[in-house]
Amino acid sequence: MSRRAPRRLATALDGLTPGLAPATALAGVQEAWAVAAGPAIAAAARPVAERDGVLEVVCEAAVWAAELELLGEQVVAALNERLGPGTITALRCRTG
Repeated sequence: MSRRAPRRLATALDGLTPGLAPATALAGVQEAWAVAAGPAIAAAARPVAERDGVLEVVCEAAVWAAELELLGEQVVAALNERLGPGTITALRCRTG
């Protein structure tokens, strides 16, 4: 009888992780955020809530909130491209 070699925990968890995320619009946004918003915005802002299609984003500074407001339509379009049409209808940005 041979023993199987231990495997890394990260490898074992890779198969479980996709099933653990809740099936909500916010979970989908959080997964797609870095690609949809771009690396600079993703580093300075994070989606924290979604209600009736309005995504609340907390930004580390007011300048990032203003920038995200200006790019809002593009970010919403990029998110909906990944999540499905009409999933996100608007962004609400605040600092925090």
